[in-house]
Amino acid sequence: MGAGKQLRAGLIGLGAMGRNHARVLSTLDGVELVGIVDPAGDPTGQLRAPVLPTLEELLALKVDYAVVACPTALHEGIGLELAAHGVCALIEKPLAQSEAAALRLVEAFESAGLVAGVGHIERYNPALQNLRVRLEAGELGEVFQVVTRRQGPFPHRIADVGVVMDLATHDIDLTSWVTGQEYTSVSARTVSRSGRLHEDMVSAIGQLQDGTMVNHLVNWLSPLKERSTVITGDRGCFIADTLTADLTFYANAAIDMEWEALRTFRGVATGDMVRYAIPKREPLLVEHERFRDAVEGKESDIVTLRQGLRTVQVAAALLESAAAGVTVNVTDVPTGTGSPRQAAVPS
Repeated sequence: MGAGKQLRAGLIGLGAMGRNHARVLSTLDGVELVGIVDPAGDPTGQLRAPVLPTLEELLALKVDYAVVACPTALHEGIGLELAAHGVCALIEKPLAQSEAAALRLVEAFESAGLVAGVGHIERYNPALQNLRVRLEAGELGEVFQVVTRRQGPFPHRIADVGVVMDLATHDIDLTSWVTGQEYTSVSARTVSRSGRLHEDMVSAIGQLQDGTMVNHLVNWLSPLKERSTVITGDRGCFIADTLTADLTFYANAAIDMEWEALRTFRGVATGDMVRYAIPKREPLLVEHERFRDAVEGKESDIVTLRQGLRTVQVAAALLESAAAGVTVNVTDVPTGTGSPRQAAVPS
């Protein structure tokens, strides 16, 4: 891209998340938001770009990239259309409703040589960004367990997927990303108490490649809104609160054991507690800056479609496990069509 030239961006979908994307895109350096697609139009009348009824009209504006923030069921069709017209895309999470649809999107954008990413915004949360750096530096030593809790009231904007695909995909992606490890097996139980077609609570356990134990509790049934990630290792534990973007470390203490009967027990003791001072930039803005840089051809850390496919794969394995009451082994992401999972094994 030549010096001073702005990227032309489009947005598809004006739901709750779409309006946030519109806000960020409207002020993003190096980017001009030239059009938004939503059949319902702009009820506020405050958007800086024209709201169009069809994707075809947006494509006619010759956009360089588009942000896809419509319902998950529409991701595949819209994504394939963008790829066919040579338009890069940032697709909201989850990448698609199914593994097969996600794989078709991966293949379409890869074969066209286009930059494409998935909006797993938790990766850009300051607490998790800082936590990942500290884990990579070995500050926790060996990692034993990752526990996430993500709960709160039901968001009425979600109708086409359940809590596993909508919320648990956050935890699946951030767990793999922050530890640098893939899932190898998962087991889950789900319930539906709100009268909807899809599940609204899931409790899951899993294992990563290095043997790390994983636990996820995710629901839409709690008046308490909670977003926490706790990682325990041989030097203590980190707690990341992604609602407040706070990161706290609880250290293991080395103290003399005077009680003879307990000397043979190699446990841990409470040590120092530190809450880190972290610069707190808006995760959505950081996500957009990273994707803009990638479209411009710069080296940038984005969530690739193939990583998004992996997350959909693990989420599908959770649903399979809950439906069949078995532990499901998760294999590597496939490069072609067909089932990417091994046969289920009894739990």
